[in-house]
Amino acid sequence: MHKCPTCGVSRYKVKDDKSSDDGMTNIECPTKVCWYLPIIPRFKRLFANEHDTKNLTWHVDGRKSYGLLRHPTDSLQWKTINHLYPDFVAEARNLRLGLASNKMNPFGNLSSNHSSWPVLLMIYNLPPWLCIKRKYIILCIIIAGPRQAGNDIDVYLTHLIEDLGKLWEDRVDVWDGYLQQTFRLCAMVFCTINDFPTYENLSGYSVN
Repeated sequence: MHKCPTCGVSRYKVKDDKSSDDGMTNIECPTKVCWYLPIIPRFKRLFANEHDTKNLTWHVDGRKSYGLLRHPTDSLQWKTINHLYPDFVAEARNLRLGLASNKMNPFGNLSSNHSSWPVLLMIYNLPPWLCIKRKYIILCIIIAGPRQAGNDIDVYLTHLIEDLGKLWEDRVDVWDGYLQQTFRLCAMVFCTINDFPTYENLSGYSVN
């Protein structure tokens, strides 16, 4: 589609000197670009690795409880989810994800107001010394600038939400490289990590 079906605005940048009768340009340059890197194929590749798959069940097999809050597994939220969704908890390989997003200036220039938005997923099944390593932090969306997405960020998150919905409702067949078997993978967003203005954009709450 070349125009928005709701408001009729062109999908492409229109220049006065190169505009055609229908408002299109000879060189179709998108007005706005968002990159989505699908998460389901990446989860499948993660579980295909024998060593990684073994680590993904650490929260059940390898964790030792000392009565202290040392990992999200020790939190009341984790235990509440265990109580509410016993079918989800029954499979130790099901993923609990943290979603983090905030604006950043990719140019490192404080005088520039350009802002891009990366969206990251952290896997909290992993032990604490691995879940914050760059190897296991999944970059799934980059919302290009120059202005922040604001309350319209839900438009850019659409594909991610669809994949997360598929993982939660329908589940996905995944090969376990450690046990050498196929299982049905389910995943949930366990928490979000962001500042209060972004919290307002992501969740729709007023934080004034």
